Amino acid sequence: MPLLDQPTISTVAGNTTYDSVVASIQKGECILFLGAGVHFPNNNFNYGTALCPPLGTEFSKDLAKACSFSTLFPKGNVSDLQRVSMCYELEYGRRALVDKIRDAVDVGKKPSPAVCALAQLPFQLVITTNYDRLFEEALVKAGKRPVVHVYNPKDGEPTSDNWTHDEMNPYIFKLHGDIQTPESIVISDEDYIQFVLRMSEKETSHPVPQTFRYNLSRWPTLFVGYSLLDYNLRLLFKTLRWKMDKALINPAYSVDPYPDPLIFDVWHSQKKYVTFVAQDVWTFVPALYKKVTGRAMRKNC
Repeated sequence: MPLLDQPTISTVAGNTTYDSVVASIQKGECILFLGAGVHFPNNNFNYGTALCPPLGTEFSKDLAKACSFSTLFPKGNVSDLQRVSMCYELEYGRRALVDKIRDAVDVGKKPSPAVCALAQLPFQLVITTNYDRLFEEALVKAGKRPVVHVYNPKDGEPTSDNWTHDEMNPYIFKLHGDIQTPESIVISDEDYIQFVLRMSEKETSHPVPQTFRYNLSRWPTLFVGYSLLDYNLRLLFKTLRWKMDKALINPAYSVDPYPDPLIFDVWHSQKKYVTFVAQDVWTFVPALYKKVTGRAMRKNC
């Protein structure tokens, strides 16, 4: 199989290699946070649009075509997935919406070489807002046995958190739900409101397992496949770190080829929340894989 040359990892903040986070990954002490952009297509890797789930804006436009006749349709912004999906649900029902999501993210889809490379790295804890199961599929291909915990939207229910985790048995938390658990999906305005309310629950019923909340204060976090321009992601990020002692918070790294200047100034320059890695997924992941493993990433999954 053809192998890739080693690219260079750089950041907006001055060509840093952030050796500390690489060392943390090698020790299995870094939380991987996966977003939809991790599935971005790349024809050089034989990973075209037919094989990958759509991004939120694309899926929103697809839903809008089936909902545009409705008097409830949010005219003016067909890319607003939260509102368009709520309109679709009101017109066709929740089951139809979940079926539409499943068709978009599951039917005929395959993990990309970048996703497979991340699955081979020694991440013990992974949080994802993706509904698909492509990362779990890639973990199984890598010979691992992931344990998956899915967000529960119901108020006050105790959160089970009694699983051990290690490199070969990574612990995955599906923060916005999973296509195999329809009631868990967070996509519409109402879903997000319920999600924010649940994030304020007390310790025993908090929707995020204690294992993740505890280690968010101990380990660095690596965001791949996100844009912090997304308001919901910034809200989530701050909510997860709410009430933590700032002196104990570990660094976070966000892979984003085009960081929004305003977000960059506030979140990087002023508040020091995040170090931005100014690369796309297909440049960053091969470089990270090379630094962590000492091997070139394969072009095939």
